[in-house]
Amino acid sequence: MKSTGKFVAAALLGASALAFTATGASARIVCNAEGDCWHAKTEYNYEPTFRLKVYPDEWKWKEGERFRWREHEGRGYWRGDKWTEF
Repeated sequence: MKSTGKFVAAALLGASALAFTATGASARIVCNAEGDCWHAKTEYNYEPTFRLKVYPDEWKWKEGERFRWREHEGRGYWRGDKWTEF
């Protein structure tokens, strides 16, 4: 009986760790007013003057909407053809 109890405890511990890491990996899609969109791995508080919209990671634009992907690493936002870090 002792080995069964250890196995169950180990399985529960492993499942808890997996659930914790799965919830910690949330991402967002951020788009500017010009239609440039990119993935943000961290949730930032963008200034309202940046004129950005933040969507959940599973968001998709509708047919006929004019968006485009412009990925970039780091903390910042696209304005025209320039990536501005903050």
